[in-house]
Amino acid sequence: MSEFFSNVYKVVKKIPEGKVTSYGAIACYLASPQSSRMVGWAMNAAHNNTDIPAHRVVNRVGLLTGKHHFPGISLMQQLLENEGITINNDQIVHFQDHFWDPVKELPPFEIDL
Repeated sequence: MSEFFSNVYKVVKKIPEGKVTSYGAIACYLASPQSSRMVGWAMNAAHNNTDIPAHRVVNRVGLLTGKHHFPGISLMQQLLENEGITINNDQIVHFQDHFWDPVKELPPFEIDL
């Protein structure tokens, strides 16, 4: 696993229950704002790891773009709904109310989170 993927997973593990963040927000926190797609690749590789709450990472407008990487038809949605987040047409309702920004919530990025 790459160091970048490892750092992505460290951030994702800090997302509180009932909150979500975006690929881009994680990339910005890791001082690599052009790496949203790479964050997505890291999340794709993490869906079988139950220690990483990959369901809490969505696109910049709250769409469940990674849902097809979860087993079953609607597991990502079910996991989010179990945390109190409402989903309509694969999009988080009141996305900004649930958005967690690691840049604001975590100390400045260091290699050892």
